[in-house]
Amino acid sequence: MDMFETSAAPDPTIPITPATPPKRSPGPSVGRLLLVGIVAFLFATFSGRLSLPAAVSAVRDAIAGAPATQTAATRSTDTAAVAAVKDVITRANHAQVKAFAQSDTTLMRDTATTSYYQELVVINRDLANSGVASIELTKLDFGDVTVSGTSAQATTYETWRTTYTDGSVDERTDRNDYALVQQSGAWKIQTDVQPDSQLISPSTGTGNPGAQPGTPASTASTSSNWSGYVANGGSFTSVTGSWVVPSVSATSSGADATWVGIGGLNSNDLIQAGTQASVVTGGGVSYEAWVEMLPQSSRTVPLSVSAGDSVTVTLTKKAGTDWAIAMKNNTTGETYNATVQYQSSLTSAEWVQEAPSAGRGVVALDDFGTLKFTAGSAVKDGTSLNLASLGAKPISMINGRGEVLAQPSTLGGDGGSFTVTRTAAQSTTRGSGTNPGRRRVP
Repeated sequence: MDMFETSAAPDPTIPITPATPPKRSPGPSVGRLLLVGIVAFLFATFSGRLSLPAAVSAVRDAIAGAPATQTAATRSTDTAAVAAVKDVITRANHAQVKAFAQSDTTLMRDTATTSYYQELVVINRDLANSGVASIELTKLDFGDVTVSGTSAQATTYETWRTTYTDGSVDERTDRNDYALVQQSGAWKIQTDVQPDSQLISPSTGTGNPGAQPGTPASTASTSSNWSGYVANGGSFTSVTGSWVVPSVSATSSGADATWVGIGGLNSNDLIQAGTQASVVTGGGVSYEAWVEMLPQSSRTVPLSVSAGDSVTVTLTKKAGTDWAIAMKNNTTGETYNATVQYQSSLTSAEWVQEAPSAGRGVVALDDFGTLKFTAGSAVKDGTSLNLASLGAKPISMINGRGEVLAQPSTLGGDGGSFTVTRTAAQSTTRGSGTNPGRRRVP
């Protein structure tokens, strides 16, 4: 979910390859080229497409014999526009640091679209509520930056240091893929996605004795924020699962999110829905139900949930890009149903207990004890199958030292049930990225 995720180590040293400039060729007379250049100057300046220096460059290059519009566009993309995009991303990151430190969210408004600004407000709020004392950008490296008219894309590799109220410090590097748009002549960040792969490496681990933990899965892939089961290798058009909302210890800190979803294992798309528990600063635990469709942030839905409630969630693809979301609190009988539009790769299905992501780091995993999934199934290539028949694989959540934080059990005899147990290991490293399968607490 866009609250949580993981990442593989990117290579920030990849050079940016500039666009190849157009070859020059003999042209018509200087007088005619001058006329062409003046026309280009007037069009570019009064249409607002180029700054005055860029327009002057267009005239100069036209006189030199180069096609005026092509050279101007190339130079705008390779220099001024790219520099402007880099500048707004840099300023946006520093603005978020300052906004968090001063508890003044308005400082982030100038570099973001309205929707992204609202997302940043939630991110900073949830960081504070989950025990973060301060955030600091220690390194920013740029990868590819492309500009096309009034839109742009940029990749960065950002190292953030997060300090928590308990005195612990976390530092990690994530890849960020930004989308920007021009509004009133200024670049604004529209979205920020961290798309690195969810799975990290094979490992083994043992669960911590809990209420009723199942037999630990002997071999599992690992993630910095996922624990549960995933299935891939076909086209998935529906997923369902049930669980009892865990009773979280209010003396712990952080959050946990329980969900089912489609996509996101090895792709940047993910549609998901589930429940979340968050330990509130000052004591107490809040519970909510939510849905999310990457790259958009998650949103709370009007379905009341409490610790101990049994919940069933089903996502089903309908015609075209329509998806039916069905959520039911089996304990209270309350339901939430909606139809949304989403373009999915249909490449995987998931049943996950997660440490949510908070935009600048994965939130510490709370003490949720042991969670049990039941009735897990998905429709793969037109056939409804349980996890065992799907060949679903277990994932263990680990911290930065490789210690297991949350351990899935082997599948039950029904082929569709398993437990996830919180271990005694500490969340000294809150993950490493915003993976495509996360729930975001921003």
